Amino acid sequence: MPHVDVLGLTLKNPVLVGSGLLTDQERNIRKLLEVGAGAVVTKTIHPSPPATLNERIIRLDTGMINSTTYSKRPVSYWLDVLRTFAADGLPVIASLHADTPAELGELAGQVARTGCRALELGISCLNEEDGLKDTPERVHAYAAAVRSRTALPFSVKLAAGEGLEDRAAAAAGAGADAITLSDTIPGIVVSPADGEPELGGAFGYSGPGIKPLVLAALWRLRRQGFSLPVLGCGGITTGRDVMDYLSMGATVAQVYTALHTDMYQTLERILDETRALSEASPPGTADRRTDRSPVAS
Repeated sequence: MPHVDVLGLTLKNPVLVGSGLLTDQERNIRKLLEVGAGAVVTKTIHPSPPATLNERIIRLDTGMINSTTYSKRPVSYWLDVLRTFAADGLPVIASLHADTPAELGELAGQVARTGCRALELGISCLNEEDGLKDTPERVHAYAAAVRSRTALPFSVKLAAGEGLEDRAAAAAGAGADAITLSDTIPGIVVSPADGEPELGGAFGYSGPGIKPLVLAALWRLRRQGFSLPVLGCGGITTGRDVMDYLSMGATVAQVYTALHTDMYQTLERILDETRALSEASPPGTADRRTDRSPVAS
């Protein structure tokens, strides 16, 4: 597979591991990279993650719904771990969020000083109340605060849905180097016992069911001239899924939910399938898919 340049990193392949419970441990991150991931995104680091939320995962035939939010590990833990990743030259992207733009800017500055080379802003988690009310103004405020505190390349993770074009433009206008599409979308599992939502409301759905929705959103963005690199994610379970994202204009693809089953073996299979399909593609196809130059903001 060809090398890919994104967020200031030169990656050996376009298959990344997305942010989540599986990337909340240094050991897992290192092993995922050893297996062959182009890069790994940490679980979202937050200065004050919710302490009372009952975090659960419900597995479905077509993915899962989860009520998880951010890493419960303290910022100090992550700063130490990120220093070791940087010292070893590992392609790790730190996912960050905070309660206010100013706090996120401060956190980004702290992370930049560890030697970490790229960030992803996990500001659209719908499992937090304000995540359900994402607006271009909110996206711009968070991205601008980060840009004011660090020159590190960063991607803003957005959820597909209403107003995506305006939110993506807001991220670009505030200095983002890329966007990640898509965060989870709202979903409900009904309890057969009482007919009520299993988790008490709508929480994040991920898995194969959202792939066509995210591909359509990505296609629309590209058709409308959005040129920032896009880290595509949502429903990737095979190498064919990876290639579909690249074909629709993603620069790289993030896999996550599928890894909750046989994590390392599943990643290895997806990498092998992607490699085989990439080698079978016509000459120049991969280059055209991944050469996405940022627009001026």
